[in-house]
Amino acid sequence: MPRAFPSAVIENLQPLVDGGRYPVKRVIDEDLVVEADIFKDGHDVVAAVLKWRAVGKRAWRETPMVFVDNDRWRGVCTLYDQGTHEYTVEAWTDTFRSWQREFTAKFEGGITSLRSEALEGAALVEAAAQRARDRSDATRLLDRGSTFRGCLPRVDDAKAMGFDVIYFPPIHPIGYTNRKGRNNSVVCEPGDPGVPWAIGSEAGGHKAVEPSLGTLADFDWLQKQVRKRGMEIALDFALNCSPDHPYVEEHPEWFYKRPDGTIKYAENPPKKYEDIYPLNFRCENGRALWAETKSIVLFWAKRGVRIFRVDNPHTKPVAFWEYLIEGVREKFPDAIFLSEAFTRPKMMKALAKAGFNQSYTYFTWRNSKRELIEYFTELTQTELSEYFRPNLWPNTPDILPFVLQEGGRPTFMIRVLLAATLSTLYGIYSGYELCENEALPGREEYLDSEKYQFKERDWNAPGNIKDWIARLNKIRRENRALQSYTNLRFYPAENDAILFYGKMTPARDNIILVVVNLDPHRKQHSYVDVPIDQFGQMESDVYQVQDLLNDAIYTWGGRRNYVELDPQIQPAHIFRVRR
Repeated sequence: MPRAFPSAVIENLQPLVDGGRYPVKRVIDEDLVVEADIFKDGHDVVAAVLKWRAVGKRAWRETPMVFVDNDRWRGVCTLYDQGTHEYTVEAWTDTFRSWQREFTAKFEGGITSLRSEALEGAALVEAAAQRARDRSDATRLLDRGSTFRGCLPRVDDAKAMGFDVIYFPPIHPIGYTNRKGRNNSVVCEPGDPGVPWAIGSEAGGHKAVEPSLGTLADFDWLQKQVRKRGMEIALDFALNCSPDHPYVEEHPEWFYKRPDGTIKYAENPPKKYEDIYPLNFRCENGRALWAETKSIVLFWAKRGVRIFRVDNPHTKPVAFWEYLIEGVREKFPDAIFLSEAFTRPKMMKALAKAGFNQSYTYFTWRNSKRELIEYFTELTQTELSEYFRPNLWPNTPDILPFVLQEGGRPTFMIRVLLAATLSTLYGIYSGYELCENEALPGREEYLDSEKYQFKERDWNAPGNIKDWIARLNKIRRENRALQSYTNLRFYPAENDAILFYGKMTPARDNIILVVVNLDPHRKQHSYVDVPIDQFGQMESDVYQVQDLLNDAIYTWGGRRNYVELDPQIQPAHIFRVRR
């Protein structure tokens, strides 16, 4: 319960996540709006301030709170520093000059930003978005000759498409025992590379690199080359061990055991991972295991890596992630953790609260108009928006959804456009730009997946959508409305195959309207209801919209306007409203 001076109350403080136990998330240069009910008996005049500071600092910053209505008060502060902050509300009256302090709440300022949602603008650190780029082709999996020093053409290709981050699947030594073959075969042929997630061999474990890729010095060289291009490397943090990992011999107590004392391999029924031993984070020697795994992240952070895509975090205790993330951020407050958890909603939320900056989502399987509206309204307009930052992936190393298998090139264009405009964060997995959609029969898995084999590609093959992706990323950079997350709003369209939504800056000086044909097979048309009343002052009800995808300009009038989209030509419009 809040503390109060006589006859006065401060209550219903917002925003709070689980009563202040977990921090809310904001990005640099984004306002934090704090509201509270502040009142007392009698007729004394009440005044209040919002105070905030970085955790560990003595000095507070403060700004006056203003009366809103019905004893509701509001204060606004802007975050300029990176790290975890705390805020408090204080109030007094002209009679009682003693201060009242509401309990202090934490909020993350910049840990979710800087390079996760504020990559653009260099020194300005604008609230733009990270486009994590899943680039297994930039590692040894492209072909037999690819190394750290040989993959710069792929880095440059990603740069040309406008991506900021190159994501590497595990770059560590791959085990030999029970090594998998093509398409997850239990029989490994000579020369098969094995699965990168089966980590560990005589060459080392999580603090070593696969010898066929190069050396740690080669990785450091690549890091510098990537940064010269204004990009970053994200590493996969997978707490898996092959039977050949040094931990198996040095710390057998860290693993799950069968009744006969042998170590159990990993299973996720019906899948079996005979080449992987999962770690037991609740073992008797768990304290040492937790410390060792934290040291892995610190090892790579010291080498300049600040972004970690965490593999299957939902299979480890949430308390472990609180320990690890907090420990890493004590030394590297700009570290970013992406939760790769396709699991139950409450567990996904718990991981986000525990410190993950970004989270995988169900976007991969939300395809219909109704599904998209319901899901993204929940993500952006409920308490989830305070702490859950969705990173949208149309495909992943493990998942080739049926919608991509069945819809062809137009679907690839549609889904990446949705990902790029619905959220500030999105990524694509290797081969997406080539519209690869060959799957194992009846399954949402790639046929001849590069998880199990070397795979060569013609990166400029006919039918690729590299120019489309580059255009999308350019649009994202140049329009501040698309660099915010909670400003997403859906608007009426008469046709269920047409999705209509928009984003605006608070000053209404950048207004984006997106119209998408969700049907990859047929031309669709509809009247859409434009929210002209939200545009601010307009000279008349006649205005222009410019399609940023092809630069065409249309004159519209009032609310009701007509759109027509052929998926074989252009399945969507991204309109910027022209004054």
